Amino acid sequence: MLFLYNLFTYLAFPVLKIAAFFSPKMKLFMEGRKTVFKTLKERISPADKTIWFHAASLGEYEQGLPVMEKIRLLYPQHKIILTFFSPSGYEIRKNTNAADVVVYLPLDTKANAKKFLELVHPETVFFIKYEFWPNYLNVLKNSGAKVYLISGLFREKQVFFKWYGGFYRDALKVFTHFFVQYESSKKLLHSIGFNNVSVSGDTRYDRVSEILERDNRLPFIDEFINGKTTFVFGSSWPKDESLFVNFINSAIRHNNDAKFIIAPHTVDKPHIDSLKASITSGKTILFSEKNGKDLAPYNTFIIDTIGILGKIYSYASAAYVGGGFGTAGLHNILEPAAFGVPVVIGPNHQKFPEAVALVKAGGCIAVHNGYALEEALMKLLHNPAYREEAGHIAETFVNSNRGAVSIIIKKVKADAGNNI
Repeated sequence: MLFLYNLFTYLAFPVLKIAAFFSPKMKLFMEGRKTVFKTLKERISPADKTIWFHAASLGEYEQGLPVMEKIRLLYPQHKIILTFFSPSGYEIRKNTNAADVVVYLPLDTKANAKKFLELVHPETVFFIKYEFWPNYLNVLKNSGAKVYLISGLFREKQVFFKWYGGFYRDALKVFTHFFVQYESSKKLLHSIGFNNVSVSGDTRYDRVSEILERDNRLPFIDEFINGKTTFVFGSSWPKDESLFVNFINSAIRHNNDAKFIIAPHTVDKPHIDSLKASITSGKTILFSEKNGKDLAPYNTFIIDTIGILGKIYSYASAAYVGGGFGTAGLHNILEPAAFGVPVVIGPNHQKFPEAVALVKAGGCIAVHNGYALEEALMKLLHNPAYREEAGHIAETFVNSNRGAVSIIIKKVKADAGNNI
């Protein structure tokens, strides 16, 4: 089975090279990996003590960050090595101060895994959520490193739990301990013979709670909202936008005293121009146009930049979080919820346990079409008591699920003794 996996990996490489000619994202994926080994040789010496964190993309990075920050404080003599699989994680966080070296993870071939681990020689490794690369895991088995999965999430349909999944089950034997989000994941691992499992919860709750302690002020947002009820539409995709712009246009047309902020997932100029043109009521301004302008008279503010959505959520009276009307995946609902903001999402959220739980609790409203979306947003606009209660539920939900980082760190320290 390992032979077939490696054969497929090698055959996929030329296909990816061809795809890079047609896809900017795939070009970053391939080009970014060309200098990985050179960077590692320059930045890590054989005498360095290292700890390796691996995240698939930006969401997993956010899950791992509170653990990474705690590890850096506890073990300052170690270098933190951070790898990403996806450009959407690496390109945004390649300059993070949380790690000493940030690179793409080389493709999972036997040679790459061996070379990477020889250069990094980690004492401790953290994989985040569900990154399982067989060649890296197999090489790690003989490295002497302690290997942890944090915020792990397992589902019955995964290959580990199928009759033909023995090859992948063997790869899991490298893990020193699994820290999983839910009891269901623990039971699944128990069913295939893994008892080194703790239900720690999701580290994202700790992460978003830390955001509350930071300075989230944005003077230009203060100027724009001018103390008025504010709806934030975060990480929206075109499908989301095609639905909620009807609400924005209707609300402005009927002279509702509210402000609207849109922070799209994609901020390329053609998309932003199209989005702006679709808002036909009131006055709309872009982030890139704000300098020198009096923002108070505008009704809608489109954020055509990245990196400030978390702070913007702190100003929201209610939030819509994108991704739930498409197939790319629901974006982070915990950021607005942590600020006590009620959240509205689309129907495709069943693979996101935090969304399912928050909908059930009443702090999040899931809608299935444009009519239901407009109805939910109008209710939040016109019913302050309902809005406040849903926001309180959301905030309480986040607070009650904190603590995963403490559980993880306690176990890691106990395993390490004086060796880390």
